[in-house]
Amino acid sequence: MKSLKNLFVLLVLCSSVFGFSQGKERITVQYSGNTSSNPDIEEGALVFLRDESQQVHFVHNGVNLFCDKAIYYQDQEFIEAFSNVVMKQGDSINMVAKYVEYSGKTELAFAQGDVVLTEPQSTLTTDKLYLDRTRQLAYYNTKGKVVRDSSGTITSQIGRYYMNARKYQFTKDVVLVNPDYTLNTERLDFFPDNGHAYLFGPSTIVGETSEVYCERGFYDTNNDTGYFQRNAKINYENRVVEGDSLFFDRNRSFASATNNITVTDTINNSIVKGHYAEVWRDKDSLFITKRALAITVQEKDSVYLHADTLMVTGKADNRITRAFYNARLYKSDLAGKSDSIHVNHQTGVTQFINLDRFSSTDAFAIARKPVLWNLGNQMTGDTIHLISNVETEKLDSLKVFNNAFLVSKDTISEDAFNQVKGQRLIGLFKDNELYNVDIIKNAETIRYMRNDKNELIGIQKSKSGSINIQIVEKAIDEVRFINQIDGNIFPESDFPKSGRKLRGFDWRGEERPNSVDDLFKDDPPLVLPVIKGLEEYVPPEEFTNEDVEKRIEEAGKATPKKTNKAARNVPKKRAATPKKGKPKPFDPSQTKQQ
Repeated sequence: MKSLKNLFVLLVLCSSVFGFSQGKERITVQYSGNTSSNPDIEEGALVFLRDESQQVHFVHNGVNLFCDKAIYYQDQEFIEAFSNVVMKQGDSINMVAKYVEYSGKTELAFAQGDVVLTEPQSTLTTDKLYLDRTRQLAYYNTKGKVVRDSSGTITSQIGRYYMNARKYQFTKDVVLVNPDYTLNTERLDFFPDNGHAYLFGPSTIVGETSEVYCERGFYDTNNDTGYFQRNAKINYENRVVEGDSLFFDRNRSFASATNNITVTDTINNSIVKGHYAEVWRDKDSLFITKRALAITVQEKDSVYLHADTLMVTGKADNRITRAFYNARLYKSDLAGKSDSIHVNHQTGVTQFINLDRFSSTDAFAIARKPVLWNLGNQMTGDTIHLISNVETEKLDSLKVFNNAFLVSKDTISEDAFNQVKGQRLIGLFKDNELYNVDIIKNAETIRYMRNDKNELIGIQKSKSGSINIQIVEKAIDEVRFINQIDGNIFPESDFPKSGRKLRGFDWRGEERPNSVDDLFKDDPPLVLPVIKGLEEYVPPEEFTNEDVEKRIEEAGKATPKKTNKAARNVPKKRAATPKKGKPKPFDPSQTKQQ
């Protein structure tokens, strides 16, 4: 009788080793130090034990399974492997665990206890891992960790690894920890071969000197560069950059933005807008163009500066703004226009600078000659400096260098202008209103004289070394001539119309911006680039789908047992169905020897 039983075991082993089957390849036993049957476990189940030389070894469809002890359910083509379990697929995938279940019919595996899955570029550790060899998909839902040397460590509650695509997909409480930054997101698709990471949902990347937020993004963990969209913004300590699309380079401390950009200076309380920008954090510099607009936020009256291109440079306590190519400035009581404008925020000096002219007849240069309007007064010159009190945020004074010209419309006559010109002009402000003007050197004036009833007395024309003008309630109240050369008051009828404008007169009131929108009225049509962006979010696939369920069902039909071990521990629609209790430690004394 004993010899018959031994013969039966020998036949089963031969069948296993040589893979006798009808249809699919069966599990084969490459090595077993000790083999026995145990009816107490299940009829037909074989127990394999290692010996001192090596572990039990199974092979199935390119997978090698090693363990100290195994129970093989022949009819179901199912293995339970215990203690120091190693599962290898080719030269690239290696998994170790304390306990593994594997079905040869469904090619589904379940690993538990200090599970480690290793591929060439990364290592995954978790407590429980499901493996579908048909789809080449590994899955965990009890928290896992992936380590990649150059990228850092990634943890999540749920994770998938697609072996063919060599791609991880992490969901729920995803955290990537790198020595230089920490990334948090709702879902992360990660490719360990090249270190590319795709972010979905609210995501942050927090480093020592920057913080990135987006709701859709890409990050290259090898080169520390990224693209971000959907409410994207980068916080560079004292600057916040927002835009439809952001590019970020950590190593260069550089960021660029495209379309609907806002850069907020949190220290100097200023905002810059446009549709293309570059920010260099280490250099404290900002370049922005395409409808560029700088806003200096003040308590009562903000200042708006627009130009083709804006540059903001310098540390927070010594910041400088440069606007060039058709620069324009607007404030409720002040407006200006020039080829370029230079603002020193520390000293409060705003310079209106003229374009270098190739000739005096250059129409392009003349159109961009600096001009400043304050209430009813227009001031022009080759260069204008406007000085503000940085503490009170109020205008203090102005200086006009070379070809200074002050013009204001007469209060009654539509085509009459009060005019003062000279080499230089110095003006003083009180409560943001011009009240004192000094015209220095070669001063000339034409002034419409009126009495208390606003009746025209005559037109005054004079020349002198210098002129001092006092302005009260937006009108010239008193004029003092210093070193007067000549001057007279003429009746209006005796003053020829051809002589009512001084040489160089240029009234530009129609150019004056009267609102923020007016700053853009002469700009060409704006054409923005189309941002393609990342692909739309696709929810992660379930580990258990119709294909898996069909395979389990077919495996169950082919198995004449009440318990279908082929389906054991396969998660159902995200929820895991783990085996009750923990596997018992390997104990050879519990196995009947044959």
